[in-house]
Amino acid sequence: MAAEKKQPNILFIAIDDQNDWIGHMGGHPLSKTPHLDKLAARGTTFLNAHCQSPICNPSRASLLFGRRPTSTGIYGLSPAPRQLPLLQNADSLPQYFADQGYWTCAAGKIFHTGTAAGGGKNSDKEFQVTASLGADTSMPPQKIAGETPMGNHRLVDWGVWPPDNDDTAKGDYKIATWATEQIKSAPKEQPFFIAAGFSLPHVPCYATQKWFDLYPDDDTVLPKILNTDRDDTPRFSWYLHWSLPEPRLTWLKENHQWRKLVRSYLASTSFVDAQVGRLLSALDEAGLVENTIVIVWGDHGWHLGEKGISGKNTLWDRSTKVPLIFAGPGIKNGQRCLQPAELLDIYPTLIDLTGLPANKDLEGLSLVPQLKEAATKRDRPAITSHNQGNHGIRSERWRYIRYADGSEELYDMIADPHEWHNLAAQPEHASVIAEHKRWLPQPDLPLVPRSASRILTYDEKTDTAIWEGKTIIRRTDPIPQ
Repeated sequence: MAAEKKQPNILFIAIDDQNDWIGHMGGHPLSKTPHLDKLAARGTTFLNAHCQSPICNPSRASLLFGRRPTSTGIYGLSPAPRQLPLLQNADSLPQYFADQGYWTCAAGKIFHTGTAAGGGKNSDKEFQVTASLGADTSMPPQKIAGETPMGNHRLVDWGVWPPDNDDTAKGDYKIATWATEQIKSAPKEQPFFIAAGFSLPHVPCYATQKWFDLYPDDDTVLPKILNTDRDDTPRFSWYLHWSLPEPRLTWLKENHQWRKLVRSYLASTSFVDAQVGRLLSALDEAGLVENTIVIVWGDHGWHLGEKGISGKNTLWDRSTKVPLIFAGPGIKNGQRCLQPAELLDIYPTLIDLTGLPANKDLEGLSLVPQLKEAATKRDRPAITSHNQGNHGIRSERWRYIRYADGSEELYDMIADPHEWHNLAAQPEHASVIAEHKRWLPQPDLPLVPRSASRILTYDEKTDTAIWEGKTIIRRTDPIPQ
């Protein structure tokens, strides 16, 4: 009797704060990511993929537990998923595959807190094997107490480090090294689920000189912006990042840091691409390419001057759009899919690709129809939520945003891919708004207890935005610059 074919392996690669500045995605004309481009050529890229929340913890919690932030109440950097009674005994994505006979291991940033979902009786059991490797362990020394290592803004520090051009001491390099070792030594008798979570290009962006040298030190690296871009955006769009610590474009320009930050982000992106390449080479050398599903995803995007800000925490494409690449058995080669996709869809898609029993608790949709034929229509748009009542609905053509105070934005993403012209007030688009508004998520739960950092609530009675229970922002307050 012929031996039963082993289930496909899964190589699960996460990249922190990675927007669509990936070569084949076209987000930045100068971006150099040859390894991700090569992976995409033998698989399917979703060019219209979006996170469920434009901030790490809720985005990753949603992906790894298969539920929307609006269904759990997780909107901020805390609490961790396992601290919620709802999720204490739920199967996380790696737990599900372990229960189905997979050997699971991870290093780096998978959940917001690393390889564990934090709190609850299962906090140390998300993966069977883990390595205590996290953020970059090779950091430049402080210049003066209280300053950042390179003397820039504390949340957008950048620079060349280490100066000897040696990448081997960097945290992401070590994560790739560890993951390649697991690929080579994985048990032969069972399939594996190996996860590697890279920290760059999350700021601070420290990279060695060779990665900076890939990009010109001139203004050709800067993204396109419109100086009057925010003139037609609702006041509430400012509230979502009113009190955030990341500097706005004004600060970056005045302090001559804009070009430097952009170039360091690109350099860090290329460095991480090289680490992805090392993982793919290990698969090839082990003879596992044909029977391994490779997935690469970013947890949310990142602004580098667009809309007048740096950072995330918005409901525009720059903050929600992410790389999402699948390659391997059951996936058509060389596809570029324009249908909307969500990170929420990863969990059910991997179940579908491996032919395992469905998990009835998941809210995402399988992307297998698009992985087989990219033009297959998907009726549901991608939905991103940022605190209760603030939602972005992204279809193939349109982006609709509705804020907690009822204000709206609408962009034609084909005619206006930079989202420079808000069409929400134009009566001829009322039907488009109505179609997208019906996808506003229900339930839309309030934030859970112990929520912290970047939490915004809205009080309808007083028409005020309240930032983490401290700062009250009224309509009479001046818009920040």
